[in-house]
Amino acid sequence: MSESRLKTAEIVSVGTELLLGQIIDTHAPTMARLLASCGIACQRRSTLGDNLERLTAGLKEALERVDIVITIGGLGPTDDDLTRDAIAAALGDGLVKEAKVEEALRKFFAVRGMAFVESNAKQAMRPESATLIENPNGTAPGLLCQKNGKTVISLPGPAGEFNPMAFGPVKEFLSRASGGGVIHSRILRVTGIGESMVEDRIRHLMLGENPTVAPYVHDDVHLRLTARAPTVAQADALIDPVDAAIRGILGAAVYGSDATTLEMAVIEELVRRRQTLAVAESMTGGGVGERLTSVPGSSQAFLGGVIVYRPEVKTELLRIPGDFLARHGPVSAETAEAMAMAVRRHLGADFGLAITGNAGPTSDVDDKPVGLTFVAVAGPGGVRMEEVKYRGIRDDIRRRAGQLALRTLREELLKAD
Repeated sequence: MSESRLKTAEIVSVGTELLLGQIIDTHAPTMARLLASCGIACQRRSTLGDNLERLTAGLKEALERVDIVITIGGLGPTDDDLTRDAIAAALGDGLVKEAKVEEALRKFFAVRGMAFVESNAKQAMRPESATLIENPNGTAPGLLCQKNGKTVISLPGPAGEFNPMAFGPVKEFLSRASGGGVIHSRILRVTGIGESMVEDRIRHLMLGENPTVAPYVHDDVHLRLTARAPTVAQADALIDPVDAAIRGILGAAVYGSDATTLEMAVIEELVRRRQTLAVAESMTGGGVGERLTSVPGSSQAFLGGVIVYRPEVKTELLRIPGDFLARHGPVSAETAEAMAMAVRRHLGADFGLAITGNAGPTSDVDDKPVGLTFVAVAGPGGVRMEEVKYRGIRDDIRRRAGQLALRTLREELLKAD
């Protein structure tokens, strides 16, 4: 699949409700993935409100940049459904009525005993250069316009109408239009190394054009390996040696690919070793246990956990002496170690994992700043302690503390190798 044959596209989501944040746009990411699977490069995504002048201008600009423009939404019967009008204006087309579509619309309402409002006939209009895309689940047909070497595809917004069109006739058209091929990505997930350090170590691999390598942060560091090829199998064949090179450089810091989560990697490693885990959580409030139990088959390794939020509960459930907690404080390395050893002992697990800290937004513990986090792992080889000071809002701190806990446990499991 040569670069000269690579088609380009833009996605334009239409609706003032999207700009106001009243509705989350889930269709644009879906369409972006569909374009990649058809071998078409999505170069830009934009959102435009229900304004004919601005929508027309946006479509004209997009048509100057790319081969294919895909609009989503704005095909209904109301006055603020302006997409077909804007497409016609952008292409220099007039609007024509499809008599058969209007007839079908009138029958649709009659069969259901509903009055036909004349504005519904708007859905039978199309730009002169357009053919209609059948909508089996709604009243507004999609549009496929081809003019002056450019293509505009317009799809309705409701999910039950958008998805069948997108993955049916639109995908078939895009696959033909691309000349064949796919743009296929694999995500490598990296933990314990910062983004800048990862980039520094694999910089030479990021200079390639096919496949490309790009890092981004998503809790941990993700590396996106993307290849263009006639088939997914051939794209994977291009990606494989780069994948192997990255793993050779970063080693065990790469914990999985694509949909693999850190909790999946931890459970897999425990199951492989036939070892078990128990968890004692304070600041994360059961979040780590929830993540672990979300993994199918986790009961083979995860015995259970306790949420010991207040000091007296640590004493009651984990038998940590009150004077010990008074001396060291509930947010301390000593308390984290005691929690990990206690939960391991009480539940009879091979490993005990404990998290305590101050997630904020204010400090409710003397001289313990917001973000201070302690993670302890108690296992056959002793206890490992990690102390970190996080910045950010409460939810971010709690999430990152859970990630630290799972990463620390995984590193301890791998040390045995």
